[in-house]
Amino acid sequence: MKLFWFLPTHGDSRYLGTSIGARQVDHAYLKQIAQAADNLGFEGVLIPTGRSCEDSWVVASSLAPFTERLKFLVAIRPGIISPTVSARMAATLDRISNGRVLINVVTGGDPDEQHGDGSFLTHAERYEVTDEFLRIWRGVAAGESVNFEGKHLKVENAKTLYPPVQKPYPPLFFGGSSEAAIGLAAEQVDVYLTWGESPAAVAEKIKTVKDKAEALGRKVTFGIRLHVIVRETSEQAWKAADELLTYVTDDVIAAAQKSFARFDSVGQRRMAELHGGRRDNLEISPNLWAGVGLVRGGAGTALVGNPQEVADRIKEYAALGIETFIFSGYPHLEEAYRTAELLFPLLPLDHVKPAGKINLTGPFGEIIANDTPPSDLPTATAPRAVAAAS
Repeated sequence: MKLFWFLPTHGDSRYLGTSIGARQVDHAYLKQIAQAADNLGFEGVLIPTGRSCEDSWVVASSLAPFTERLKFLVAIRPGIISPTVSARMAATLDRISNGRVLINVVTGGDPDEQHGDGSFLTHAERYEVTDEFLRIWRGVAAGESVNFEGKHLKVENAKTLYPPVQKPYPPLFFGGSSEAAIGLAAEQVDVYLTWGESPAAVAEKIKTVKDKAEALGRKVTFGIRLHVIVRETSEQAWKAADELLTYVTDDVIAAAQKSFARFDSVGQRRMAELHGGRRDNLEISPNLWAGVGLVRGGAGTALVGNPQEVADRIKEYAALGIETFIFSGYPHLEEAYRTAELLFPLLPLDHVKPAGKINLTGPFGEIIANDTPPSDLPTATAPRAVAAAS
């Protein structure tokens, strides 16, 4: 099981849909989150893409020197950038980060944004371009000299002279719920990502992609993108979920849903259908809350509960075949620590350093009464949290 965190290059706050409790997302803040994720033992971070975000490649390049093990999941946009240039960019960043680059293939789901970037392709055409793009990209990134002529793209003697560290190339992540997306995932990508739907819906997606991939003689692994709201007790967690929506009015929800309605993304439509723009029935599955999606595009669901409840839900998805979990929480710096402290001990994570082995110069916790190091044994307050979690 691999746990990733998220870099909020589109903004961060203690509340949704308001400037109240918001904070400036500058390079210093992003560096804080990246270094926290690195030190805590997250496998990597997802950096979002789009016109509402800082550029993911520039951000990853700027943060790689300040981290040691953290991997960066950055986006390529077929139809907006050349596949050959993109493959060279990936190889360069993989080299300067010593093999810490992962590639998120994003076809795009907002026609208005696509038009602003000069792409006027239909939904079906975008997937045709993505298919051709990846055939060129994979060959070039693997060190081949590629000649290709398709419906949309044509290259002659396309290649890169500086190979990536990872072989044959940095792993390709991809998400999409349409029939075209699932076919593309089965044939060309390494990790298929889904947004956080119910376990039954996720199981159905996994089976569809897996069966198509196996029919082509390929193996695809699976990941899920979720927010997480974990607290020591269930009551605290659900209160925190409600507080996220403190300043979200019905007008704000209506405006957000109107914007999402123009998207031609099947995945975005499925996210919207989970709540229907209403706030009266947001727990769509045990501990799965759709409140974030009332105002946020893309990933709109959160796992909510005490540590054991959330860990159980994570293990439920893992039992379906999910290996990679990409989490986020508001605000992202504090919630990175909370997630690591409350969930990591309950999950089988190979990439996390054992507790107590990270800081080599001092004890864990504050010295008691200027004399006694804190004990490794549970404290007096722990049984209450454990009892609430049971």
